[in-house]
Amino acid sequence: MRIELTSIFVDDQRKALAFYTDVLGFEKHHDIPLGGAAWLTVTSPEGGAELLLEPSDHPAVKPYRDALVEDGIPLAQFAVDDLAAEHARLTGLGVEFTQQPTDIGTALVAVLDDTCGNLIQLIQMK
Repeated sequence: MRIELTSIFVDDQRKALAFYTDVLGFEKHHDIPLGGAAWLTVTSPEGGAELLLEPSDHPAVKPYRDALVEDGIPLAQFAVDDLAAEHARLTGLGVEFTQQPTDIGTALVAVLDDTCGNLIQLIQMK
């Protein structure tokens, strides 16, 4: 068994696609129109599971995400090889971090705002 697809709710699919590709460095994998939305996925250039940029239209999404953001809880986590370098690169691109790189013992972590309603944690395992 393996994870093939996971999703993240986004306020605006096109804005999310731009952020996840142009800023974070993922690649567009699927972009299939479905009426007013799309089956829109990105993948890492290094391979792995697809990330579905899913519209946040369901009524349960807003209170769920608002509560997570209010408590500073990331909705997803992405691994990086060099957190300091990635933090510097993303900060240079104007990305807002809600938690600066922090040593938590077994890893280094930082949390960013994806501009689409979510907090994302970056992790570098030691």
